[in-house]
Amino acid sequence: MLRRAVGWGLRRPLWAVGRQRSGAGSPDGDDPDTNRPRSDRAPRIYTRTGDAGFSSTFTGERRPKGDRIFEALGATDELNSAIGLAGEFSSEKGHTFVEQLHKVQCMLQDVGSNIATPLSSAREAHLKRTSFSEKPILELEQWIDSYSEQLPPLRAFILPSGGKSSAALHFSRAVCRRAERCVVPLVQAGEADPNVAKYLNRLSDYLFVLARYAAMKEGKEEKIYIRPDP
Repeated sequence: MLRRAVGWGLRRPLWAVGRQRSGAGSPDGDDPDTNRPRSDRAPRIYTRTGDAGFSSTFTGERRPKGDRIFEALGATDELNSAIGLAGEFSSEKGHTFVEQLHKVQCMLQDVGSNIATPLSSAREAHLKRTSFSEKPILELEQWIDSYSEQLPPLRAFILPSGGKSSAALHFSRAVCRRAERCVVPLVQAGEADPNVAKYLNRLSDYLFVLARYAAMKEGKEEKIYIRPDP
């Protein structure tokens, strides 16, 4: 099943690999346009296997695309994209935490692999490939503590603001909360590892603290909530 290890973003998640379409081209295996062996061609990105509204889990199940597993996978993918955008803004400002964001993006690929491996149909081989440990959660907590010690205390509700880097990190935090809300029902149903939900919960805290830190380092003002006059 793991015939293709690259693709979406940094690397294609385990649950998505091996879905490339085979058998394209002429019956003898050559490209009909270039007469090159098909092995010389890059695999096509589309598979057509989802045209009927179904997709596959890593365990091989075919489920409707509206299944809560794919809702959780979509939210996690969106979170990864949001963090990628925040990382680009932050890189332009020379923030040293960009490498941490890159590491988080890699971890989110593993989050997706775990989500796409429902425990009800997973075999031991699947579980070994997609297990999710507590270690990255503890690492996030260390990062949170380190940045929190450098920040002024919160005395009001902070609005998403503080420059492009900070605002993008706040947006990522909001997407992270949604991804967590999608994952929690899977954990409660015994279909996903509890550490995945814990990681997303801690990640949203990390992104909030990091947004404040980015604003502080850039000398940008954080807008606060002001209650409108009645």
